[in-house]
Amino acid sequence: MIKHETIEKNIGLMILLIIIVISGGGLAEIVPLFFSSSTTKPIEGLRTYTPLEFEGRDIYIREGCNTCHSQMIRPFRAETERYGHFSTANEHVYEYPFLWGSKRTGPDLARVGGRYSDDWHRAHLYNPRDVVPESKMPAYPWLFENKLSGKETAKKLTAQQTLGVPFTDETIAGAAEAVQGKYEIDALVAYLQALGKMHSQYNNKR
Repeated sequence: MIKHETIEKNIGLMILLIIIVISGGGLAEIVPLFFSSSTTKPIEGLRTYTPLEFEGRDIYIREGCNTCHSQMIRPFRAETERYGHFSTANEHVYEYPFLWGSKRTGPDLARVGGRYSDDWHRAHLYNPRDVVPESKMPAYPWLFENKLSGKETAKKLTAQQTLGVPFTDETIAGAAEAVQGKYEIDALVAYLQALGKMHSQYNNKR
């Protein structure tokens, strides 16, 4: 058995043992999650995004919205009373890339869908201070000018399909037509209105 003094005096051995302990603990915490239905199977009634919502999600990521707004409500009373039911992994099994995170400069948006009207979102994105005077959020006026071509939408959904997201061939075939000519603001608002509304299990607990 290695003596404690030996470990303290041998930095190489200490580093090796630290790596072994951290790796073992990490594996013990992470590996079971790959076999748990609560993290690998979709929650009952979970649907995929529509092509327009999916394009909105890409715009949300492109504009860096997820760097200031988390989509992960923690299981604490202060959070659930403000934002709604805490987030669960099986709500997000179709999310590639995953948007969970802890950075919260603005409010959490995990269940923002339906809380505000489309017009409110449009005004907020055009100039946040028109509706929230103390807001630090930048304005996004170009979203009202840029139109979606739809040229890459089907390819995006096909890529998601290969990852296991159950987009139907019919949805993919009609993806370009579903978004073509729509403004980016239409797509982003559609995405925001879908957040927390992709299934019905927790909607009545808000």
